Amino acid sequence: MKDIENVIGEIKKAVIGKDEVIEKIMMTLLARGHVLLEDIPGVGKTNLALALSKSMSLDYHRIQLTTDVLPSDIVGFTMYNPQKNCFEYKEGIAFCHLLLADEINRTSSKTQAALLELMEEGRMSVDGTTYELPQPFFVIATQNPFGSAGTQLLPDSQLDRFMVRLSLGYPSIVDEVEIMKTRQLNNPLESIEAILSPETMCEYQKQVDQVFMSDEIYYYIVAIVDASRHHELVEQGASPRGSLALMKLAKACAFMHGRDYVIPGDVKEVAPMTLAHRLILNYDAKMKEMNALSIVEDILLKLKEPGIQ
Repeated sequence: MKDIENVIGEIKKAVIGKDEVIEKIMMTLLARGHVLLEDIPGVGKTNLALALSKSMSLDYHRIQLTTDVLPSDIVGFTMYNPQKNCFEYKEGIAFCHLLLADEINRTSSKTQAALLELMEEGRMSVDGTTYELPQPFFVIATQNPFGSAGTQLLPDSQLDRFMVRLSLGYPSIVDEVEIMKTRQLNNPLESIEAILSPETMCEYQKQVDQVFMSDEIYYYIVAIVDASRHHELVEQGASPRGSLALMKLAKACAFMHGRDYVIPGDVKEVAPMTLAHRLILNYDAKMKEMNALSIVEDILLKLKEPGIQ
């Protein structure tokens, strides 16, 4: 898909050496999902969100989720206007196309719940009135690794609401040198051009919905998810929400590769980032120092894939 490749090319002007992560984020946007970025501060999460918004003319908001942020800051509130003798709705920070929610694991449970409801529903209710969010609506939430001062782990039910969990990580030595060189005279964000409009992205999302998936692929996806529920090192496997996320992302992957049908390779490409954060490992896995990502890869290796090319 040429337009998507051009968007990725624009983002790469500001985010150096993270091509694979950029492509996965684009897949998630096309699949109408949301991204959880788990990373240390300073590796370029904000730059990535800004570059994404500029390349597609998306209305962009950022909120720092501290302990004193209220649900009304997210969804908005009604206020009495004495001049008009009525209550008026004041929009919250979430009324935008792209919301960067920084450090989601620092804020209160009520605020987290308000954000997760928006992500799930694409709309909000305030004082009995429902308000539709702009489309496309895309959330990139970040969380610091567990153990950082003032953080707490997100509950498993909240992690499950994110279609994917990704990490930018440290850049390579060569990429870090390039980052310093590109920022000597100007900010690369200023050179990013708008390739797509929000309306075009919505149209592409509809096209992703129409990507064909055969019964063999449906059963392959369910077999992967079911294997996660019976793996000897997993206490709790992926839910049907995981199956749906894997289906949507596999379609987006096929679309980005220029196909209107899904092959097993698409499923295998997106399964690790879709399922790993949905697994709860048992004591034996922790003793063997296994992580969820390696378990998903083990499942993919052992399962026979359908003979579709």
